Amino acid sequence: MLKNYVPFFLILALHLSCNKGIRKEDHDIKEVTYTRIAPKLDGIPDDSCWRKSKWHDLDQNWKGEPYSPDDFRGRYKLSWSTHALHLLLEVFDDSLFDKQADPLKLWWDDDSVEIFIDEDNSGGLHQYSHNAFAYHVALDGNVVDVGPSRKPMLYNNHLTIARRTIGEKSIWEMSIALYPDTYNDDNSQSRIILDKDKRIGFALAYCDNDGSMERENFIGSVFVPGDNKNLGWINADIFGTLVLVE
Repeated sequence: MLKNYVPFFLILALHLSCNKGIRKEDHDIKEVTYTRIAPKLDGIPDDSCWRKSKWHDLDQNWKGEPYSPDDFRGRYKLSWSTHALHLLLEVFDDSLFDKQADPLKLWWDDDSVEIFIDEDNSGGLHQYSHNAFAYHVALDGNVVDVGPSRKPMLYNNHLTIARRTIGEKSIWEMSIALYPDTYNDDNSQSRIILDKDKRIGFALAYCDNDGSMERENFIGSVFVPGDNKNLGWINADIFGTLVLVE
């Protein structure tokens, strides 16, 4: 089983060391089904696109000590339409914690969803560029990433979000606009029009904090080899690959 991850690991290591012209190797490949009618974003997953989409687990502990299903468990579905990628996320979390009121400070230590998007599935470094996005979606709906300015910025206009929480269960519905790696924070640019057979780099994660100074766990959707699994905010090679189908 281990040898299946060797090519991915070698390419990841080469990217981290030099990042010179090596394209990402596809892994964790998921087909995403087209919907003509985009979901109504209300936190109620009764839309037709969700009925025909498959659940995927959010269960890879990227950071933190082992946790129990009573503390956290999550799963998600995906769909696409011409203008957006659609995400349904179901989370059971025994404590929702939003310590930091300022959305641009320590956003990763609050309970939040993180969505990693590499529009052209090219992989590579993106910490201070828009080669890929790492959207941190806070409980209050603010969306944060760090761009070429090396400062956190709000990208609230890139996502449309709804969250409905009853007890320990939260349903998130989101529509995500995709932008090219030439995106410029100073200019308005058109979103990418999606079409069949397009490949998108994608990973999903959840920051879980039950009331501590820092998040206790960072739980992702894709396997990351090695001891340091918290690499998605730096390198898009760890993202899985979505394939858009009809």
